[in-house]
Amino acid sequence: MDLTQNMDQLLKGMAKHGASDLHLKTGVQPYYRISGRLHKLDYPALENSAAVDELIRPIVPDEKWQRYQEQGSLDLSYRDDYGNRYRINVFRSMGDSTAAFRRINSDIPSYESLHLPKIYNNLIEKTFDGLVLVGGVTGCGKSTTLAAMLEHVNSTRGVHIITLEDPVEYTFKNEKAIVSQREIGLDVPSFHDALKYLMREDPDVVFIGEMRDRDTMMAAIQAAETGHLVFGSIHTQDCMQSLARILEFFPRQEHDFIRSSLANSLSGVLCQRLIPAVDPEIGRVPATEVLLGNATVREKIRRTEDEDIPAIISGSADDGMRNFTTSLAELIAKDMIAAKVAYEYAPSPEALKSKVKGIEVSAATMVGRMKG
Repeated sequence: MDLTQNMDQLLKGMAKHGASDLHLKTGVQPYYRISGRLHKLDYPALENSAAVDELIRPIVPDEKWQRYQEQGSLDLSYRDDYGNRYRINVFRSMGDSTAAFRRINSDIPSYESLHLPKIYNNLIEKTFDGLVLVGGVTGCGKSTTLAAMLEHVNSTRGVHIITLEDPVEYTFKNEKAIVSQREIGLDVPSFHDALKYLMREDPDVVFIGEMRDRDTMMAAIQAAETGHLVFGSIHTQDCMQSLARILEFFPRQEHDFIRSSLANSLSGVLCQRLIPAVDPEIGRVPATEVLLGNATVREKIRRTEDEDIPAIISGSADDGMRNFTTSLAELIAKDMIAAKVAYEYAPSPEALKSKVKGIEVSAATMVGRMKG
């Protein structure tokens, strides 16, 4: 059996069927994730852990395979013979090998193609330093959104961009900017080592693939405070949880200091959730929540008055801030998602119902004025 050919066929099928992910698990057939849902493939079940290992082993370099054998988990990127890229995680589950492949589009998308609101573009146009975080759960498109932001900077500013990624996903071509992409495990042993030497590499813009611990968050805040534009992703559901997660990285006795630093450096927190779209060709669209680091928000963070921030978000639409309820209502009004689906994803269905009604009343009033 040509295992490499089998793996190539599975990966080719992802593009053919519009799959975002491929799952290989001992004891079951492979699965594709299409428009957010898993679909079983017409493919023999992987009877044991050795079958999974034999399938993926040909595409994993020897040194990384050794690391997987020792540690039981491995992240890597892979480029096939056709130039397609994949982010791969191999891990053990109950002693058996399991693998998840994420297909990375070769073209870096625009804000418009991702159906992101204008505030994403406006924020990056006006922001030259500070901390910009993109939050969301696994598979919500954080990496793609950040790639669009970085590409915007790359195409419009003469700066040096350094990315720290595990692994590298999108590959950037130097345009107005110089882009230096560093992959953990390939170009540098660890995030700790990469952060240690970061400022010696003369960056203007920094992208940290994931804010995963105290060291990465502290490095991001310090870089933002010293005049750099810093992008990062954080695994959280909404803006308030993002602020709480930042503080969780640090012992309580450091919270006043971190709040002060964050108040000085925060430019924006942008959280998103992917919602099934009405148009099957689109697949899913993002519902978004946006917190901007204006003077009021920074003062609330500094004074530990976080409980006031949700009201600031919901009452600052003119500034571009928005909560998930507002975003879902807009998507319904644009016929991009079905109302029934929106209510399933809404933080508060009652609040969404009121927001939708308000939009309908405003639209009816506008039509009446036009006729008059």
